[in-house]
Amino acid sequence: MFDIGFTELLVIGVVALLVVGPERLPKVARTAGHLLGRFQRYVSSVKSDISREVQLEELRKAGQTFKESVENTALGIQNRVAEEEYTIREEVVSPAEKVIKAMAATEGPNSVTEAEMEKIRQEQEAAETTQPAAQTEIAFDETIPASADNPNKS
Repeated sequence: MFDIGFTELLVIGVVALLVVGPERLPKVARTAGHLLGRFQRYVSSVKSDISREVQLEELRKAGQTFKESVENTALGIQNRVAEEEYTIREEVVSPAEKVIKAMAATEGPNSVTEAEMEKIRQEQEAAETTQPAAQTEIAFDETIPASADNPNKS
């Protein structure tokens, strides 16, 4: 911290001996040692507090990044499910309508009419609306518990 050599310490000791006197010098040196020790403990406490805050901020950033990643993944999965649902409906409903039309053309007077086909479509749509789509709700608790120890105790 300071670049103090032996000769500088010797000069400080001689000056302190002359100013304070030989009777009070041990008490002054003891008091100075206690104050220096308190100062060093305070500095180390401040360093550890700063380090702890930096680590906490890094954890918050990592948690936020993880949360965004999970939300993006969930959104991608929901989109993919919706695409697959649309594809399946196209593959199943369209051929079913074609079959009904083919049956109507081949059966003659007993064929399925357009009104009946419309009724079948409405029933399918009603069945689709009554079945709720699976919604995934992801909630994260952004609170970080306070540490149990209080570093500011003296």
